Amino acid sequence: MAKTFDIIVIGAALNGLAAALALGGPQVRRPLKVAVVDARDPRGFASNAFDGRASAISTAARRMFEALGVWPMVAAHAQPMSEIIVTDSATPGGARPVLLHFGEEDMAGGPSAHMIENRFLYGAMLEQAEAAPSIDFCVGQKVEHFHFGPGLAAVTLADGTVLRGALIVAADGRNSPARDAAGIRLVGWPYDQMGLVATVEHDLPHNGRAEEHFTPSGPFAILPLPGNRSSLVWSERTEAAERMLALPPEAFEDELRLRFGDHLGGVRMISGRHGYPLAMYVAETFSGPRLALVGDAAHVLHPLAGLGFNLGLRDVAALADCIHDAAGLGLDIGSESVLDRYTAWRRFDTVATGAAMDGMNRLFANTNPVLTLLRRAGLMAVNRMGPMKSMFVSQAAGASGNQPRLLRGERV
Repeated sequence: MAKTFDIIVIGAALNGLAAALALGGPQVRRPLKVAVVDARDPRGFASNAFDGRASAISTAARRMFEALGVWPMVAAHAQPMSEIIVTDSATPGGARPVLLHFGEEDMAGGPSAHMIENRFLYGAMLEQAEAAPSIDFCVGQKVEHFHFGPGLAAVTLADGTVLRGALIVAADGRNSPARDAAGIRLVGWPYDQMGLVATVEHDLPHNGRAEEHFTPSGPFAILPLPGNRSSLVWSERTEAAERMLALPPEAFEDELRLRFGDHLGGVRMISGRHGYPLAMYVAETFSGPRLALVGDAAHVLHPLAGLGFNLGLRDVAALADCIHDAAGLGLDIGSESVLDRYTAWRRFDTVATGAAMDGMNRLFANTNPVLTLLRRAGLMAVNRMGPMKSMFVSQAAGASGNQPRLLRGERV
């Protein structure tokens, strides 16, 4: 059995659903016919089971979700970041003088980001996608074979179903089978670090303050959630992280409290704990014949600035501009010229961002006393420069550079 679509999206997680909504969702002016393919049932991703994962949604990403009709469904679950502090500590639980502070005076356009639990965001996106007449879900079947043209692209599912389309969008994660099938290589390296994720409840209110504490083993971030809760994302050396993940829950909480501090009173873990290896990888190209890569299929960066999901949304928004512009002119949406425009738009920004994140991680992990003094002096100097701080906030909010329409809050 064969079915024909305009676009086949591989992967039904956050980036895959964002791509489906941007290309064929109910808010799109001229929706394309989209198939979303995943070996798993995406309804399980939106389960009420609390797994502790949350995402920082930049101002530009929020505008995109507004344009896609998603933000009104999740706004009540979003916590604005009204303040950000950065510290540099020689030890995980040591003194933490604030070296860099971003407050309301630096955020003239409002909060640079909102924190929201993935379960709420995913549930709203899935509801929108399921309500879209132009989006079909082909889930529960693994892709057995990819075909990238010439002419139409196609995928063959495990049950023999063949899906054809002008373009395949790979949103299937860092180990992307679609990318591998196309022969697109990754450039980069693993870190000797793991990212640990959990959600905690604390006695005192955070007042919307986000904290980034740099330590020799990696950054420890406390990110505010609604209520007296925070999402924790921190990096540890792989050996130490594996040891902590193997501890009983009570002992793990002790390690967590050592890094958290007592400034918000008592702290209790209210979610599961998760760990994943950290790396810096960027695809050699973000496109191939009849194929576009988005999200982790195109790039995996260090999470110290919380930009991973936002970079994926930038990919989706740029790709949506390229595809809808071509479709509006009656052109082949999977042609080389359309995909070359997408790669040129996104790859330089991603490489530059990845290099900055890699450099920051290496800089703050260096314990050389002279470099430590220079690093702290540099942060304090930036803290005294209002215009530079405002520029950093604008960059973090995704409000600079050549923005696609969705990131400006415009429908496509």
